[in-house]
Amino acid sequence: MQFTSLIFLELVSITFILYYLPPLYKIQMHLLIVSSLLFYAYYQPILVLLLLFSVSINVVSSYYTVYGKAERQKFYSYSGVILNLLILLFFKYSPLIAKSFFSTTPGSFGEFFITLPLPIGISFFTFQGISLIVDVYKQKYTSNKLLVPKSFVSHATQILFFKAFFPQLISGPIVKAHDFIPQIGVKKISDINWVAVFKILTLGYFLKMVVADNLNHFTESIDAPHFTKQSTLSLITLLFGYSFQIFADFAGYSLIAIGFAKLFCYDFKDNFNFPYISTSFKEFWKRWHISLSSFLMEYLYFPLGGNKKGQFRTYLNLFIVMFLGGLWHGAEWRYAVWGSFHGIALAVERLLGNSTKSLINNRIYKIFKGITVFVFVSIAWLLFKLTTFTDVITYLGMIFNNQNPIYIDKRGDVGNLTYVFLFSLPVIIYHLIYLIKDKSPMIYVKKIEYVFYGLMIFFLLVNSGFSEAFIYFQF
Repeated sequence: MQFTSLIFLELVSITFILYYLPPLYKIQMHLLIVSSLLFYAYYQPILVLLLLFSVSINVVSSYYTVYGKAERQKFYSYSGVILNLLILLFFKYSPLIAKSFFSTTPGSFGEFFITLPLPIGISFFTFQGISLIVDVYKQKYTSNKLLVPKSFVSHATQILFFKAFFPQLISGPIVKAHDFIPQIGVKKISDINWVAVFKILTLGYFLKMVVADNLNHFTESIDAPHFTKQSTLSLITLLFGYSFQIFADFAGYSLIAIGFAKLFCYDFKDNFNFPYISTSFKEFWKRWHISLSSFLMEYLYFPLGGNKKGQFRTYLNLFIVMFLGGLWHGAEWRYAVWGSFHGIALAVERLLGNSTKSLINNRIYKIFKGITVFVFVSIAWLLFKLTTFTDVITYLGMIFNNQNPIYIDKRGDVGNLTYVFLFSLPVIIYHLIYLIKDKSPMIYVKKIEYVFYGLMIFFLLVNSGFSEAFIYFQF
């Protein structure tokens, strides 16, 4: 069910009305569970059973990690993590393994695996389950009694709610149990921060429906074989246009998720923090998809040893984390290459860090680094957009070698590039406003901020693009 669909808004409206009725306060959590399962079942009802199976694994594992016999607690926690990973491996990566190592001819063993459905959101709710089990086992953040009540039924209900809560179920943010479960309780309509809800949802829907969906109409020209007809200028413009599109699409989704969670008085942490102003790859990953990067750091990078086991292991750990982070995005080798690209960039950046310390406060150097990071990040997005390595290499080659004149199709190439720039402009302005947030011009921007929100609503009404599925639904 799309956040941008009418049926979703109807589901939220009905749930909202029932949720805040005083006689139903005691079943607020149950109402959200029912709505969330309806939301998830909209396209593939049978896959709700997989979600419930995943929840049951995490319920049993986390409960007996706390209340089981002391000598068995490690077994329950390790088993829970392994079972979560096996479910993810089976449903998401079986096709990749089958295509890489087995025959996929009709009737073969490999054909069975490539026909397995990919449950929407499985990467997100699997990671949530792992975070729950690890946090309970390590007792790192809070008392286990706050996360795991003595009543098994109460615990099961809370974990089902935690994993199924509809705003974050499909594409995150990856919410951690120690952040979410302590928030569970009776909510009243007077608790809603209406200003925050309005601002977040307006910006989220604007980024998705006006910016990302309109850019998608033009960046379709990146797909093979269409890009072979484009000029060098077009190829570069489309490349950066797609970079802005993927930001607007996923940041838009995250803001919508955060906004609807706030509507029901639950707080999620920010998932994007103006990533395209980053002047290093390390900074980029502190600003882009923050819930994933922080998860990978806490539950993979640190357990591998982080930077505590020597220089070589640090570089290796960075590469491993980003390689697996790339594969998390999709069961294709192009995603692993994308992750490897970022892993190598992080390692090289760390290696060269000491030699550039003297330049770190130089404004021109920082601008140069910022442009460099943005360009390389944008080039890497081609691995998301194009389906084969050959197409990626051809695309990049044509940027440097294309001697064709500007290609004119029925809409006109120059006109298309103008539209790409215009629909990219809000993302550029969005980042520029952040850069001046501590400077005097920001005083005037804040005074008229509701003019900007009014304009966003106006463009939502008159210039929304054709509704497209969120890019991260496939992950």
